Amino acid sequence: MPLTSNDVLLHDPRVAAVPLAESGEPLVGTCLPRLPGSGGPQGSRVRATVARRLALARAALPAGMHLVLAEGWRSPAAQAEIIARYRSRVRLDHPTATDDEVDRLTSRYVAPLAVAPHVAGAAVDVTLVDDTGRELDLGCPLDATPEESDGRCFTDAPVPPAARALRTALSAAMTGAGFVNYPTEWWHWSYGDRYWALVTGSPAALYGPVTA
Repeated sequence: MPLTSNDVLLHDPRVAAVPLAESGEPLVGTCLPRLPGSGGPQGSRVRATVARRLALARAALPAGMHLVLAEGWRSPAAQAEIIARYRSRVRLDHPTATDDEVDRLTSRYVAPLAVAPHVAGAAVDVTLVDDTGRELDLGCPLDATPEESDGRCFTDAPVPPAARALRTALSAAMTGAGFVNYPTEWWHWSYGDRYWALVTGSPAALYGPVTA
């Protein structure tokens, strides 16, 4: 499903132009269990207010649905590696594209380092499991690229009714807790970063890049 004219990508210069009023909040652990196989312990951490808002989102889900965390904070080095790997793939798939267009297409899946919400400890990749801990099907695998998912990774993409109902429940819980979604990734939600500030009309971001 194509993006609409109202969708903002992280490559958009308006994101980088958002002022930063760094709060200095520490990275802390969250109340959420980790999705099996989703990485090391550093990815369990987020800014303190993000962790509190995740608890609100978890409590707002309907019975039988439970929030699990795939990744929170990501190191700058890891972010740069993902950018380089995916940008190379985009360049191969679009050999006539300009560098700016390649950057825009790359930002559908991974944010430029300077504005990356994960590097700021402001973003989480989350999904849903049932009462037994079984991962639920939200229409495509978490972390699937637009190419791998044939666009089903886009939050508003056509997916089967059961998957749509799960995405709607996840969106209601996360939005109600103050998070904003990145429209090309149904699993990606953030609070306090530059993208969040632009989407919500906040005067400044609360969180910039942070090292461990």
